[in-house]
Amino acid sequence: MKSDIILAGVGGQGILTIATIIGHAAVERGLYLKQAEVHGMSQRGGDVQSHLRISDKVIHSDLIPEGKADLIISIEPMEALRYTSFLAPDGWLIANRKPFVNIPNYPDHEQVWATIEAMPRSVLIDADKLAREVATARSMNIVILGAASGHVGMSTEELEHSITAIFQRKGDAVVQQNIAALRAGRAYADAKDLAAHGV
Repeated sequence: MKSDIILAGVGGQGILTIATIIGHAAVERGLYLKQAEVHGMSQRGGDVQSHLRISDKVIHSDLIPEGKADLIISIEPMEALRYTSFLAPDGWLIANRKPFVNIPNYPDHEQVWATIEAMPRSVLIDADKLAREVATARSMNIVILGAASGHVGMSTEELEHSITAIFQRKGDAVVQQNIAALRAGRAYADAKDLAAHGV
């Protein structure tokens, strides 16, 4: 088992929470785990990215080589495009549709979306809208994790167990909101995959 994942977004969007949930599930299963993080000026909306490597064999480097990532999970569409050179030819890109416009020359939104949607294995999801419908807007990152959950190497049950363990100190309502967000993201991705295959 091996899963090399790039996580990308803007400071404050919950990238590191996604990494914590996946990492907790991996450790609970007894897998090897390495993680490297790069933080921009997160308080000012700077970029945040993380390399997350999971395997049933010893991992010698915490950085994923270009062209070798199995998955890019991004909660900001332009940030997703920054790291496409890391994606393996058969890798997946799962990204939030809503831009976080923190620079004056942010690219045309339609162009960013079209570039992502032109990729053969990509899911672009309005996670902010879905999070508001099933939980709270703050659960947007967990909707994205749910949409990517079929590709992270962990089962939905393992991820839900991690969410429970990580959020239980905040109360049962917060745990249930995040589980609802995870399931909503997974349902969206499953429906999109079925549609793509004409089922």
